[in-house]
Amino acid sequence: MEVKEELLDYVPFHKEWVTDATVQTENKTDNGKKLVCHFCGKSFSQKTYLKAHLIVHTNEKAFICDVCNKKFSRKQHLKEHVRIHTNEKNYSCDLCHKKFAWKSGLDSHYRSHTNEKPYSCNICNKTFSDKNALKQHYRTHTNEKPYSCDVCGKDFSRKHYLDDHFYTHTKEKRFICDICGKRFSQKSNMNRHHRSHLNQKPYSCDVCNKEFSDKCRLNQHYQYHTNEKHYSCDLCSKEFYRKNDLNRHYRVHENEKPHSCDVCNKGFVTKSHLKAHYLTHSNAKPFSCDVCGKEFSWKSYLEAHLRTHTSEKAFICDVCSKEFSQKQYLKSHIRTHTNEKEYSCDICHKEFTWKNDLNRHYLYHAKEKPYSCDVCSKKFTEKCHLRDHYRTHTNEKPYSCDVCGKKLSHKSSLNRHYRSHANEKPYSCDICDKVFSDKCNLNQHHKTHTKEKLYSCNLCSKEFYRKTDLNRHYRSHTNEKPYSCNVCDKQFSQTCHLKNHFLTHTNEKPYSCDLCGKEFSRKSNLNDHYRSHTDDKPYSCNVCGKDFSRKRDLNQHFRTHTMEKRFVCHSCGKAFSKRRSLDKHFLTHETMIY
Repeated sequence: MEVKEELLDYVPFHKEWVTDATVQTENKTDNGKKLVCHFCGKSFSQKTYLKAHLIVHTNEKAFICDVCNKKFSRKQHLKEHVRIHTNEKNYSCDLCHKKFAWKSGLDSHYRSHTNEKPYSCNICNKTFSDKNALKQHYRTHTNEKPYSCDVCGKDFSRKHYLDDHFYTHTKEKRFICDICGKRFSQKSNMNRHHRSHLNQKPYSCDVCNKEFSDKCRLNQHYQYHTNEKHYSCDLCSKEFYRKNDLNRHYRVHENEKPHSCDVCNKGFVTKSHLKAHYLTHSNAKPFSCDVCGKEFSWKSYLEAHLRTHTSEKAFICDVCSKEFSQKQYLKSHIRTHTNEKEYSCDICHKEFTWKNDLNRHYLYHAKEKPYSCDVCSKKFTEKCHLRDHYRTHTNEKPYSCDVCGKKLSHKSSLNRHYRSHANEKPYSCDICDKVFSDKCNLNQHHKTHTKEKLYSCNLCSKEFYRKTDLNRHYRSHTNEKPYSCNVCDKQFSQTCHLKNHFLTHTNEKPYSCDLCGKEFSRKSNLNDHYRSHTDDKPYSCNVCGKDFSRKRDLNQHFRTHTMEKRFVCHSCGKAFSKRRSLDKHFLTHETMIY
């Protein structure tokens, strides 16, 4: 009965479990046969393994950590756990000097250097460097989740996932960064954060050599190369690389916003969106550029900004090879190839590439303009338009061209300006093949084919393609001239007229003809002049067929057919179809005075 007494010592709380059948099974090891558990039929090669296994059936945890009171069913597990508190790591890698608490951990780590993966899945043939990883992988096929949270009932495939999840209920953050003091509920998150201080990226893609701070992000990155999207929405069939992205997407259909701001009660679909929103209340910008000092709310914004200093463009379009400094710019660009517009207005059915554009569009239907200028009280539908408008008051031009030094108010204007140096016109009309340097001009041009004029003046009923043209036209009725020259105080209704006028003070003529050398203050005048060499007259009257080299000459000519006389003398009321005719007429009044 020596074996029976030994088992009774090992299973002290359930003596009735140690039967003669169990003892007889144990004695069979002397004959070279395997030991079989009397309760579940599992077999073992050694007596000690069977002993350890019996504890699983008792569910007893007799070994308690005297630091945190956590309980364990095996003494060995307690020993492993204690090393978390002591941070004892006796085993060191002689290649990278990383330390491990256990030799098994070191052995698994060595395989990351040799890229040895001796364990393979017999379902999908995926290989792994250690056996535990293979076991965990099997659960992705079986969808087995043996670990369950006793607070909310959520199931997990791995125990450490359950342990990490449990701290979301307790709000306990046990792991502290020794550099900045930030606390984390999960050690893996702390390790990832730690690498951000060290700028350490030990995982690299073997396709494009891009480096990552953690393996999870590398695995996600691989899917962009394979274009493998495992998860699809059963409502709209949209596909996703990650299950988390699919779960977030479902909330869009359900209009579920589980994360709410405790300041203003606004709801958000994702926690990251809530965090971003909090910064609008605190106005906190903890990340600053060490080159120019500009501050940012998020580290990702800082990283994107840093590329403007380094000119690094890490994101490349696989259709046309165009390079971009930010991933979101690449995503936007790809849709110019696919012409994908998944968002449509349920009022007018106009389609949009981005949901933000659809939301902005809805404001036009609602006539809602929530943002107003505190200088002139002008209202805007979007905050970015208000910011742009402020610069007309401050004359702030933070963006400068590194080719000619010209300063511009907006980044988009700078990008368009760069194309004038490169003579780049990437947007072409699919009707007449005319090319344009930016998409906005192409869209405006399209309206000349459709003859679509959405905006009309409620004073004279004249119609316009663009709202900005209508606004400028209104000033001809009100005689409003908000832009004044700071040299002679002359006022103008449009900024472009002010800019052209300013050149009369500087006598600057930056545009010269490369055929005859004649210089011009405006590029449009140079373009008109070129036609005198080519005898090109692209503008023709649709009434009499007469051709003109300049559009404004055609417009003036057209008034001879319509008898429209826009220019009126304020002294005698006489009207003229041309401005220069009015100017000549003014001289007759001056002669009469003298």
